[in-house]
Amino acid sequence: MRTRLALFLSTACCLYMLGASSLIHAQDAAQPPTSAGQTSGPEGQTSGSEGQTSGSGADLAATDTPELNAPTVAAPEAVVSELIVTEADALAPPKRVLTLDLTRDANDIWDRIRRGFGMSDLDSERVSEQQAFYINRPAFLKQVFARGGRYLYYIVDELERRGMPTELALLPMVESSYNPLAYSRSHASGLWQFIPSTGKYYNLTQDSWVDERRDVIASTNAALDYLQKIYEMHGDWHLALASYNWGEGAVQRALKRNADEGLPGEYSHLRMPEETRNYVPKLQAIKNIVSEPELFHFELPYVANEMHFVAVDAPIGVDLATAAELSDMPVDEFLALNPGFNRPVTTMAGQSFIVPTDRARRLREGLEELERSGKVWRLHTVERGEQLSEIAAEHGLTVSELRQINGLAGNTSGAGQTLLVPAGSDPEGALELSSMLPFAGAATRQQGLKIRRTAGAAGGTGLKAPVRSAPAAVRSAPQPAAARSKAAPTQGKPGAKPGKGSPAAKAAKKPSPTAAPAAKAKPKAADSRQR
Repeated sequence: MRTRLALFLSTACCLYMLGASSLIHAQDAAQPPTSAGQTSGPEGQTSGSEGQTSGSGADLAATDTPELNAPTVAAPEAVVSELIVTEADALAPPKRVLTLDLTRDANDIWDRIRRGFGMSDLDSERVSEQQAFYINRPAFLKQVFARGGRYLYYIVDELERRGMPTELALLPMVESSYNPLAYSRSHASGLWQFIPSTGKYYNLTQDSWVDERRDVIASTNAALDYLQKIYEMHGDWHLALASYNWGEGAVQRALKRNADEGLPGEYSHLRMPEETRNYVPKLQAIKNIVSEPELFHFELPYVANEMHFVAVDAPIGVDLATAAELSDMPVDEFLALNPGFNRPVTTMAGQSFIVPTDRARRLREGLEELERSGKVWRLHTVERGEQLSEIAAEHGLTVSELRQINGLAGNTSGAGQTLLVPAGSDPEGALELSSMLPFAGAATRQQGLKIRRTAGAAGGTGLKAPVRSAPAAVRSAPQPAAARSKAAPTQGKPGAKPGKGSPAAKAAKKPSPTAAPAAKAKPKAADSRQR
């Protein structure tokens, strides 16, 4: 057996040398001389699995020469091809493969994000276009990544806790450029760009005082809940992301249309609006840059892989500017971590301030001292016939300042409305900050405090407008005895209908915040963008 094998290999080598020699002589006879190691014309080039040789040897390829096409050379051609591929593979530079050492701790938040990548990659011309867009704007790219550094640790931590791919931590860059105050034409708001209906569906409070679509913690939890839901619906992250942008109903219809036409059901084969068609490529482009920034000659800003912020309980009646001062933080930086407020003062029990971890102790001590001093904000309930000018003068404000702090559009207010007024505190900081809040001067009418009670809670947690007296937590402005006597409600007959303009009549029109909510139709994903 060994003798036969040796004889076969010897014969193959002889035929190989004979074929190569014939090829060289044929080319020399048919073509003008060329430099060593090169062939001219398309006949002398090979590609793909047929391989290319490098160095001083000539390219070997299938040609129309009789020597290589003769039946007697059929066997050595296979051997020649195999030898050429092996030589080319040996000489070609090895492909670069991204490797991660999971036995060591992450160097920074970007390293940690890379370790959690779990989505299949999308390779398309659109991805290349989006990569070029970002790489050609390095200053913008660095600014956005640095801005996102405030929020990334919390988002990544929550993704890992839920077992979700960490590519999703990069999604707010596509949605809002990591700007929690971003607001779109379709009224989407916050880091994750929730539209009002979807925000309500995921229990994000939206009223005159707060908008939790902008709250970093509340909106992140709601967005991940939503992404989990639509991933379970499709079983594919690309389709889930398309649903997040376009609406799950729209994606389901597109899938059905493809199925009816016998077309594939993958993301890249669906007929979608241009924005949705570019949506996943944008995320893939950012992922590629984060994966291998040196490949794009880009340096990611350093973001430590450690907790960036913590929550500190906020007493009622503290303005955000004072809290920023107590935290030794610029107002804009404080607002970037606390973007969910619509008014510059805390107005509800259970609210909190988000501050960097190294500022938490300082803020707690400052808030305790502030509470002892009594220099806070309180609520003033407007009496019938009372003018804004009178209320402003009583509290050392101009009418314009009173309107700005309370988001009032006009110079009048209705009886029963509840207004924020200073009670020994300096209003300057609150005035400065209120001009930075979203919709600060665009509110149509102040509706007063609407404090919701939690299930099982004993009593109320704050004021509810219209109101005649406030709980101790938020002190109302003192009223003269005559006014209190005039405001005292009269006892009517049992079952009697309240007067048309009475507070009882107004309250009857509104559902009780403590009553079990009536079954409401969920927002239809098929009819609108679900964010």
